[in-house]
Formats: sequence, structure tokens, C-alpha cells
Amino acid sequence: MTTTAERALGSRLYGTPDWYDAESLLTDGERQVLARLRNFLDTQARPLLAEYWERGEFPEQLARPLVDLDLMEPAGLTEDAPARGIYHGFRIFELARTDASLATWYTAQAGLFRTAIRVGASPQQQAEWMPKVIDFSLKGVFSLTEPEHGSDIAGGLATTARRDADGSWILDGAKRWIGGAATADVLAVFARDTADGQVKAFLVDRTAEGVTLEKIQGKTSLRMMQNAHITLAGVRVPEAMRLQNVNSFKDVAAMLRAMRSDVAWIATGIAAGAFEAALAYVNERRQFGRTLGSFQLVQEKLARMLGNVTASLSLVVRLTDQQAKGIYRDQDSALAKMQTSLFMRDTVALAREVVGGNGITLAADVARFHADAEAVYSYEGTHDINALIIGRALTGESAFTR
Repeated sequence: MTTTAERALGSRLYGTPDWYDAESLLTDGERQVLARLRNFLDTQARPLLAEYWERGEFPEQLARPLVDLDLMEPAGLTEDAPARGIYHGFRIFELARTDASLATWYTAQAGLFRTAIRVGASPQQQAEWMPKVIDFSLKGVFSLTEPEHGSDIAGGLATTARRDADGSWILDGAKRWIGGAATADVLAVFARDTADGQVKAFLVDRTAEGVTLEKIQGKTSLRMMQNAHITLAGVRVPEAMRLQNVNSFKDVAAMLRAMRSDVAWIATGIAAGAFEAALAYVNERRQFGRTLGSFQLVQEKLARMLGNVTASLSLVVRLTDQQAKGIYRDQDSALAKMQTSLFMRDTVALAREVVGGNGITLAADVARFHADAEAVYSYEGTHDINALIIGRALTGESAFTR
């Protein structure tokens, strides 16, 4: 006999991958918005993914319809308050369980760039820019990583900013791995002030004189996401376009603390997408007169994948709840990013394994998740860097090299 609880499970948006029903924390309105997103992803995005992934191009025809879904602060979702963190998390999860590049593209605006404005801009700048960020009429990207500086960016950031006699700033340097830069209106560039040695941030017009963008070729992960190498040569920026609340790397760290949770949700979504693709495959594919899903060894791997997804969801949901209460700690977001990435990596490998030879083709979906997971494992803090952030909190001793 089917129980009421089991019938409710069958009608849920996330079902099996959300084994402990974290979805129940969402309101009906939030679920309706996410259901619209899923319908768009299933009917318009999913049929294009394999082709564009193989071509190494982003399906630009999806960009405007995705923006028009009004996902960042959905109208009517709440009357007098912004959309809740748990909704934002599941929005990222829904995108990532479909495709990592789509999730990365959207969160470049809704997470990275929006956080740069929310944390770094003055109240006056926020009042002017934030509505445009939310409706995508001002598209921006977070430009921090450099060709020679990633994990050591706090002390190694080499792009410079010097104040000219007329009060404007002149930027020189280079940024690398900046996703979505070619279609952005502005680049949120972090540079070291030559006068005081502190890090400042600037909104740089992508078409400004002295700005050169080159597409990074030859990627084997996140192939649809267009990453750029940016060169800044004597780029002039007015003081009005400097983010007034960014005056040291501590201010940048506050942004990273907030954004790392988004990447943990992406890692969780990738793991869920790989698990779902593998589960569907083994329940259809027959060998030795039986479905693959009927074999003990396959079921053990499915159970491990589900365990990874369930543990990851538990981590990100609890972290999001803490942040909703105003609790932001480096070690908390570092732990979530580190552990969900480990679970993701294990899950996509198991998914590829149970699908067998077809697991290296784009037709079964798991190959996409398997390859894209490697980029997510590294960006927004590598495993080692996040582990050292946690270790510092545990022991009171910093093990970072000096």
C-alpha cells in the first residue's frame, strides 16, 4: 500500500535526490518559480546542451529567456522582503543539476557581481546600480583571478591602480578565467592602489580604451562557459566607478565568504544531476537479460551517490540557514565548498562508472557532469586552500605559506 508520505514524495519537485525533503523548507511560491525554471531548462535548454558543450560555445539564445524568468528577485514572491536564501540556493541547485555552465553563467551575475555591488558599493551606488543588476540591464563579472595569482591572490594581486592628477584612476595588469566577460557591460576589477598598497575595486567598461579580451581556448571542462583573459593597459576609470566600500583585501574576503556558499550549491546540483542521469540509465539499460539497476554492485554505487547528494544538501541547507541569520564565517563556507566538491567528484566518477562505455559520450549526460565537475572543484577556493582555512579555525594556527 502506498502511504500518504510516499504519494507526497512522488509529487515533489526534487524527489529522489532530495532524500530527506529539504524542499519542504520552500514556500509554495518559491516552488512555483523553481517549477517554471525547471520547465524552461527541460524544454528549451536541455536539448541544446550536448551540441553546444561539444562546440565549446554558450547557447546565447537561452540568455534572454532565462533572464525573463525573473529568478533573482521574483515579483510577487514576497511582499516586503527579498527572496530568501533557501530559494536562491535551490535556484542554483536547479540550474546546476541541468548544466554546470548554465549555473556558472547565471551566478556570475546573481552571485558574484551582485555580491560585489551589495558588499562593495556605497549606499548611493547600490541605489543606482542594484536594480539594474537584478534585471540584468547592467551585466557585470567579478574580475579577481590573475594569470600568475589564484590561490595566493590576497598577497599576490598584481594589477595596479594609480590616482591621476585629475582624480581618475589608471589601471594596468591582467585578469584570467573571467567567465562571461565578453558579454558583460562592466568588469568589476580588483587592483592594488600604488599609493597605499591596498586593494580597491572598480567597475570598468568592457569596451573602454586599453581593455583587451581573449577567449581561453582548449578547455576540457565548462566548455560552454566563455572564460576570458583580460589585459588592462592604461585603462582610465572615474572615481565615481570605484566601489567605495572596498579599501583592503579584507573587504574582498567578505565577498568571497558570501559567494563560496553559491559554489557549494553548484557542486551539490552537479552531483544530483549526475546521480539522476545514472539512475535513469541503469533502469533502462539491459545486460545479461536484466536491467543494470538490478545488479548488486550497481545498487551499491547508486546508494553511495545518493548518500553524497543527501550529505551535500544537508551541508548547504544548514549553511544557508546560518547565513540567513547573519552568521558568516570563512571556515563555514570553506567547509561547505570543500566537502560538497569532494562528494561531487566521487558522485560523478561513480555515475560515469555505472554507465560504462556510454559514460564517455555526451548522449548519456554523465560525461558532461564528469568533466564540468573538475572546474567547480577548483574555482572559488581549491580543496587545499579551503582545508587550510578550516584548519586555521580548528587549531588557531595558520599553515599558509608566507
